[in-house]
Amino acid sequence: MNAKTVGPAVAMTAVSMVLTLAVVVMWLGTAVPWAVALVVGLGIDGGWLATLAYERRLAAQGDHSIPVTVVGWAFGAVATGVLVAHALTSASPAAWLAVSWFPLAAKALWLVHGLWERTALTPRALESIRGIQQEARDEAAVARARLRAEAATEETRLTAVTGAGARVARVQAETAKTLSKAWSTLETTRASEETGKALTSVTSPVTPGVTPRWDLPVWGPSEPVGSPALEAAPALTDDALDTVVEEIRTSRTPPLSYREMAARFRTAGHSASEVRLRAAWKRVAA
Repeated sequence: MNAKTVGPAVAMTAVSMVLTLAVVVMWLGTAVPWAVALVVGLGIDGGWLATLAYERRLAAQGDHSIPVTVVGWAFGAVATGVLVAHALTSASPAAWLAVSWFPLAAKALWLVHGLWERTALTPRALESIRGIQQEARDEAAVARARLRAEAATEETRLTAVTGAGARVARVQAETAKTLSKAWSTLETTRASEETGKALTSVTSPVTPGVTPRWDLPVWGPSEPVGSPALEAAPALTDDALDTVVEEIRTSRTPPLSYREMAARFRTAGHSASEVRLRAAWKRVAA
């Protein structure tokens, strides 16, 4: 992965330096001795290369220097300016202008490589990230499947409940319709004159002198008839209560406990509150 970013930057830097040196020698060689032009070209390339090397050293140490970066971009701008000036004074400016951006492009590629280095991760970290992402995708897929299954189950349940409710409603409607028809038939029969005479002839021999009216039964809720309330037994006096408790307690040997005595007291049909019964027990057992 490192070669994918550093390779283009190195190639662009080499092409830019060769191009800058050649342009400076050709352009200034006509005005000054070629040795001077060569020194100027090497100075531009050397300054550019020196600042680049220092930037790379700081980057390897995890550091960064703004002045060095500014100086490096200044050398790149100078090299680009030389190429542009040469292109404008040459016979074919278009061809030279097409390559005048190489120094700035080389600086931009080194900037991209530096950004990659600051954000690069080890293979182990990348593998951990891929594992976390895969786990998250698996959990999301399982959650989606669970939601779809729950939705399908709920839809099936609602369909079954709705169908059962519809069937119950149809049965109730049919039953109500049948009962309505039967009730209408009974009402028509009761209101008929011939039916009244027939019923009178049937009921008269059973209850002579009475011609009962035949009414329809009440169709509606009925109230349950409770058993008549039992008459409350007269309360025992304290002396009578003590006597009964003593008799029941001493009916067995050894004497009965309070719980057994109370059970036999209630079974015998006697009535007394729990407070009075316990007080009587204490009096007779003292």
